[in-house]
Amino acid sequence: MNGPAPLLLPSAAGRSRSWAQARKTRPAQVSVAAVARRANVSRTFLYDNREARAAIATAMAEAGDRRARMLVEHDDERETTWRERALNAEDALRAAQAEILAQPTRIGELLGQIRDLQAEWTEEAIQRITTENTTLKQRVRQLTTDNRTLDERLKAARSNLRFQGRRVADLETQLLDSPVGK
Repeated sequence: MNGPAPLLLPSAAGRSRSWAQARKTRPAQVSVAAVARRANVSRTFLYDNREARAAIATAMAEAGDRRARMLVEHDDERETTWRERALNAEDALRAAQAEILAQPTRIGELLGQIRDLQAEWTEEAIQRITTENTTLKQRVRQLTTDNRTLDERLKAARSNLRFQGRRVADLETQLLDSPVGK
């Protein structure tokens, strides 16, 4: 059994070492059983071969380091998210407190407006407001009529300008087409 074994040992050790090293770049669970399955060697061989055992130990240590780094990064992300939520909550709390402090003042203002609206109107004030309202309505009607008249004049002026522009273009064409010496 000693004859063929040395020929298999280097290739088996090489396969196990290359698989263990490949795990450095492609993270996966590194264990003696996983390396044995993947390299198609026995676990006993991996335990007995010093070089294979060292390669697996190195890969396992690096996988553990990667996992620890990933956990630290994940914890940092959670910590950052938690901090952001806490800051947002503090900002929302400040805004709510400011709103609560402003509400009594606003309520007082609105109650004052209600009292003002409920005040008794004198006959003279009602007559004055009615007259002002009628005057303003007449003024609106007059301005609407004036606006309509000015709009019609503007349209007519634009139409005349287009006509004159065409007439000038026709005259220029006639002038260019006619012989100069006539």
